[in-house]
Amino acid sequence: MKSVLLGVLGLLCLACVASADDSMKDMKMPAKASGPDWNMTATAIEACSCPMFCQCYFSTAPAGHHHGGDAAAAGGAEDHYCKFNNAYMVSKGKYGSTKLDGAKFWIYGDLGGDFTQGHMDWAVVTFDKATTKEQRDAIAAICGHLFPVHWNSLTTAEGDIEWKHPSSDEAYATLDGGKTAEVRLSAASLNRDAKAQPMVLKNMKYWGASSNDGFVMMPNTIETLKTGDKAYEFKGTNGFMITINIDSKTAPPAMTGM
Repeated sequence: MKSVLLGVLGLLCLACVASADDSMKDMKMPAKASGPDWNMTATAIEACSCPMFCQCYFSTAPAGHHHGGDAAAAGGAEDHYCKFNNAYMVSKGKYGSTKLDGAKFWIYGDLGGDFTQGHMDWAVVTFDKATTKEQRDAIAAICGHLFPVHWNSLTTAEGDIEWKHPSSDEAYATLDGGKTAEVRLSAASLNRDAKAQPMVLKNMKYWGASSNDGFVMMPNTIETLKTGDKAYEFKGTNGFMITINIDSKTAPPAMTGM
């Protein structure tokens, strides 16, 4: 009986394959996506103006900020913005034949007050001076998928990026030795046992990344942009580290170029 059943199942499978082959002849298969295969694993030292933890990951608008930076100001008007500094170190990656291992880049800017329509305010992507043109082009293309949004203003720059993670409770990054921007994170202020492992928020998506290893909680001791007419500085607000993975097979479509 078992052999008869196996024979019948085999015939059914062959019939299904033959039927599928006939159907395929009349179908127009979609063209393969253009562009090279790529992937990137990178770790971010990230901070922003929002209270810990950044409301932007749970809402369509950032937290309100009182004028003058005093959250307790009586009757003070509120602005909504998320002014950020994200410093990335690529541990492994490629874009076609271009290797990205060890490349560093920095994104600072402001998400704006309302991103329900996928529109953000402005950002500057800064490539480390050690990166080649090919690496910069590759990182720009990948970032278009990592942040699949429209920007009111999006520009690029280059600078000297220092990126350090000396212990599980501390991380810092500087742009042009801190003259342009700086981020310093510390878990010392968190309410946890002294010998405990870092606090990690898991199972939450990071923009267009296909996966991440969790948001390692570390509020900033300083998060600042010191250049241009949109300079800002915050202390004790949101901060974390995160390692992300993104690739050409699973990434969302890019909505804007870099």
